[in-house]
Amino acid sequence: MVESMVTEIRLRKEYLSEPVTTIYFGGGTPSICSNEQLSNLIDEIKSAFTLSSQLEMTLEANPDDITVDKLLHWKTLGFNRLSIGVQSFAEADLQWMNRAHTATQATSAILLAKENGFENISIDLIYGTPTLSDQQWEYNVQTAINLQVPHLSCYALTVESKTALDMMIERKKVEAPDPEKQARHFELLMEWMEAGGYEHYEISNFSKPGMRSQHNSSYWQGEHYIGLGPAAHSFNGHSRQWNIANNALYIKAITEGTIPFEMETLTPTQALNEYIMTSLRTSEGLSFEKVKHIWDEEKAVEIRKNATIYILQENAFINNDHLQLSRKGKLLADGIAADLFF
Repeated sequence: MVESMVTEIRLRKEYLSEPVTTIYFGGGTPSICSNEQLSNLIDEIKSAFTLSSQLEMTLEANPDDITVDKLLHWKTLGFNRLSIGVQSFAEADLQWMNRAHTATQATSAILLAKENGFENISIDLIYGTPTLSDQQWEYNVQTAINLQVPHLSCYALTVESKTALDMMIERKKVEAPDPEKQARHFELLMEWMEAGGYEHYEISNFSKPGMRSQHNSSYWQGEHYIGLGPAAHSFNGHSRQWNIANNALYIKAITEGTIPFEMETLTPTQALNEYIMTSLRTSEGLSFEKVKHIWDEEKAVEIRKNATIYILQENAFINNDHLQLSRKGKLLADGIAADLFF
């Protein structure tokens, strides 16, 4: 697989013209890659693209994959940020989610990373699971705060159709997530993170000042990016493309010198709707000036008019000519954005 990705980099080196500001190894479990495999990928990226001097390079890692030797090698390869898939500091929750690591390993991995030079650390936490009480959720969040983790990505448990979890819920073997509980956990999360000195800069993301994820932020700001490997997505400002998800078919196509992807060219309306969706998820919100500049003034006026109902309901407000969601409005972010679509 790594050899095929190296080849894909060579085939696609013309896709991005601007310097690369962030590199993210994730969407799977790159921490299980050997040092040589990671080194080969990075060497090829450096050869194919111009890298920014302020490059943020992130590696996703499972707590049980983190060792001193790996941490030291990741540093030598240029990784300066870790995203650790903690999910929970509760043993019962980890077992319910069928995670390989323990709660003790989750804490140890964070401390070990800090001790070995990684200060820019993000962790994932999942809320709203049947096994997670309000008290345990508070313990999870406070543990992260006490460990001085500078960035948290927190997600409500979602059940994908036809997955093992979906089938177990259907067969009544496990309890389904409770939407009211998930909403309550999200509201509590916002309170605790604010008290802990974190910025709620995107619906699911919180950071200490100056520690936002550059990679995630570039996506929400509509910047160009290239995705490599099976199921990876790319965006060049005009079109979006995604590689096929099947590993065997991906490798076969790359071996034959072709990139197996599908593509769609965004219409101005689709691009505007994407901007509405992504901007409302951020603390900065939707810029009416940007809508006027890229699309037209009529669109900006219509968005402002259609947002009036949410402003009256105190789910949104206008600040410095930006439409922003209130704390309670963030619970309805997707629905509000969809209602403002053209």
